[in-house]
Amino acid sequence: MITMQLYYTGTNGSALLFVKEMEETGIAEKIRQEPGNMAYNYYRSLSDPETVLLVDAWADQEALDFHHSSPMMQDILNLREKYGLVVRAERYLSDQEGMPERDRKFAD
Repeated sequence: MITMQLYYTGTNGSALLFVKEMEETGIAEKIRQEPGNMAYNYYRSLSDPETVLLVDAWADQEALDFHHSSPMMQDILNLREKYGLVVRAERYLSDQEGMPERDRKFAD
């Protein structure tokens, strides 16, 4: 599984307005229905009110590539520009199966 964390940062509440529009227009829900999508959830930062975190997870690279090539990506880019957001992305690969037993006891 591939997990992406995207930090959307704006000014004057623009990141929250972006999320609201993503949800109200149905773009977020359409992404949740894409093949291989495992999660697509927004979270507010407690330490930075101008930043919203998106955690989205995909079954594999093929599913993520499908998402990136979908027409909704242009919609997302347009909204990011509309709200003047800066985005920082992090990518994580799940190692649940390869996790050492000494660490697994904290994850189960």
